[in-house]
Amino acid sequence: MMRLSLLLVAGIVWAGAAGVFAAEEDGGDERGGDARGGYFDETQATTLFAFDEVSLPFSQNLKLVMRAPERHPANPVVKRGGAGDPDTWAVQFYGSVIRVGDVYRMWYVAAGEDRRDRSVPRSSPWRVAYAESRDGVHWTKPGLGLVEYAGNRKNNLVQVEPHMGILNVKVLYEPDDPDPEQRYKMGAHVWFPKNKVRLGTLATYASADGLRWKTLHAAKPVEAELQVEQMLLPPLHFEPVGGLYKWDGLYYVNGQNAIAASRPYHGRVVRQFISPDFKTWSQASTVGFVRPQQHTLLGPGRSREGEQNHEGVSVWNRGNVLLGISGIWHGGKEWKDVTVDLGFVVSNDGVRFRQPAHEWTFLKRGADGEWDQGGLLQGQGFENIGEQTFVYYGAWDPRNWQGSPPRGGVGIVTLPRDRFADLRVDDTTTGKGDYQMPVTTSEFLTAAISRTGDGPQQFFMNAEGLGPEARLKVELLSANAVPLPDYSGAQAAVVTASGFQTPLVWNGQTEVTGLPERYRLRVIFEGEQKTEIRFSAMYVRAK
Repeated sequence: MMRLSLLLVAGIVWAGAAGVFAAEEDGGDERGGDARGGYFDETQATTLFAFDEVSLPFSQNLKLVMRAPERHPANPVVKRGGAGDPDTWAVQFYGSVIRVGDVYRMWYVAAGEDRRDRSVPRSSPWRVAYAESRDGVHWTKPGLGLVEYAGNRKNNLVQVEPHMGILNVKVLYEPDDPDPEQRYKMGAHVWFPKNKVRLGTLATYASADGLRWKTLHAAKPVEAELQVEQMLLPPLHFEPVGGLYKWDGLYYVNGQNAIAASRPYHGRVVRQFISPDFKTWSQASTVGFVRPQQHTLLGPGRSREGEQNHEGVSVWNRGNVLLGISGIWHGGKEWKDVTVDLGFVVSNDGVRFRQPAHEWTFLKRGADGEWDQGGLLQGQGFENIGEQTFVYYGAWDPRNWQGSPPRGGVGIVTLPRDRFADLRVDDTTTGKGDYQMPVTTSEFLTAAISRTGDGPQQFFMNAEGLGPEARLKVELLSANAVPLPDYSGAQAAVVTASGFQTPLVWNGQTEVTGLPERYRLRVIFEGEQKTEIRFSAMYVRAK
């Protein structure tokens, strides 16, 4: 059997398995960095992103420029299996990637050739599979020896009891959960029968090791489908789990849904349910995100048409803010005209998501002939590795799905570390004729920030294009925007070096003590070459 330490997995070895998962504590530098580039984990800091207008509500003479990611040259980094494998037909990244110690762990949905066997219950062939990596790029499918498939156990299927067909899966890792059997939590899209069709709903599981899962509710499926009387949510069609996260003490699950809402919208909207314990779920829900076009109703029987969402929002929980990837559904009257791209959204309250840039496409589907042609899937996989941010995604071509060709794979797109967008000096004219005014300042002011603890606070800048003539001047202010004398004016911190985590220095010190319980920061773009500055983020950490 496997044993978990109270904080991190110390090691796992299982009988009959060809692979070994061993997670170790992170190494670090003197700033609390990790062993993969000397950077601290930004998820343990308060992050103020350039695109987050709630955290940075006031600005002057600055413009937001979103950054487009690049596809990794190794794509797809997880491919479909060979003949006889459980994922020979589909590697569907409605899944998760989580770093535990020095190992990246991936869960995805697999389907094999048995999906064509009419003697097999229709939902049964959809299963959860597992892969792992040491660098986030090169992945292996360990032989876990847990589930029999095609007459043997030499496969990478995780054990899910009881077995239900699973179309979408998201995993949370909570190493501090007092119950070691629930330190891994999984939300799954399963089916239930209604009026001779199958509809989507939620099932929940827990695990000590991420490989052996048991249901958290009294599920007794029939032919791999949940029965109505055992459902956690109302018996309506809901396709979870586009996203799964914990925020302000509550678990959230979201997905796509087109049922009636208190306010009418067209087509697939992002709907969310909540739970206090991952076992009991609310019967009431909220609409978490609606694209602008969905406020115009197209009428009944046209759910495939128009601009809509697709499969919820996958979420990167950054502690004080949620980053999300959403599906951009381009509808048509016929399936051959339907395509899907990926969008970018953000939330500061865990409930409502918004687009920081109107209808901006984060990632466009691949060209015809590419592995990700036609449509993309947003898995829940986000990792800062060295000087890059990795975002994992999947593929599904909706134009051909009825013809049932093999589908999927897992790909990566990259950005410079945490640089999803920049604030830059707006050097365009501000008006014409009598309305043209010289602009003398380029700056932004943060919302009030609550001090963490009573100890020293540290501040770090993520920006490029800096130098002697391209500076960022940073001042500390009270919550009501009064400059603090020891940290403003001539005593302000001045940053002239580009970097992902450049420490801010006031009065020769990188640690600030005696801050009020709530305070603000003002950041001023200075120098003759200030138009070269690209501000992406700022971090606040308690020492």
